[in-house]
Amino acid sequence: MNHAVKVAMLDAGETAESLAAQVGVDPKTAARWVSHGRIPRARHRVRVASILGRDVLDLWPDVLKRREPAWFRRWADIEREAVELRWFELAWVPGLLQTEAYARATLAMEALSPEQIDELTAARMARQAILQRSRPPHLITVVDETALRRRAGRDPAIMREQCEHIAACADLPSVQVHVVPLDTPMYLGMGGPFIMAELPDGARVAHEDGQVRAHITEDAAEIATLESRWARIVGEALPRVLSLKLIREVAATWT
Repeated sequence: MNHAVKVAMLDAGETAESLAAQVGVDPKTAARWVSHGRIPRARHRVRVASILGRDVLDLWPDVLKRREPAWFRRWADIEREAVELRWFELAWVPGLLQTEAYARATLAMEALSPEQIDELTAARMARQAILQRSRPPHLITVVDETALRRRAGRDPAIMREQCEHIAACADLPSVQVHVVPLDTPMYLGMGGPFIMAELPDGARVAHEDGQVRAHITEDAAEIATLESRWARIVGEALPRVLSLKLIREVAATWT
């Protein structure tokens, strides 16, 4: 029995049948989430948490800790606590904006078993629950257009869905998306992706990706360097409205 889900359903006035209809599953499946404590698939967890007005980790507290890589857990904790995230990506769609199919395609390139891909995809999808909280962090992303133009997997539909999903996320009041267009000359963002998080106490922490593992820093000098680079990268990006227009145009090309 998952008592947290049961209580949340009672508080929200939802039944297994009403929840199933909104999520798009069989009522028996939804009932098992309560009676048998079954854990829904990643995309269903996010949807259920949103309907019930809860955080994914409140309903399934062990799911993220169990599945995310040990080396990533410190940043996952920072991400959950952050009041603002500024995220630049050169080659990928930011993880908090990825669809499940796109996430699977990025992980399929690694030497991973199907079970490991399932676990890592589920962990990535679970992280996105922070965007559905009653008080979500302010997420500002800058993405190079190449990330939208490069195919993920063999099916072009993956990228169409992904671009449409970014556009949908950009409609959230807490999410801001900018795109650096293809015809931009060389710029500082070509040095690589990074994320800067601001915590409730005003502290700032940065995350920089590497081929083997990420580098997380609170060093004031390193943060200052990234702040300067961020400002110049944003200066190369399109305004919010034009970025959204470009994203939708790119989505239409993926047929």
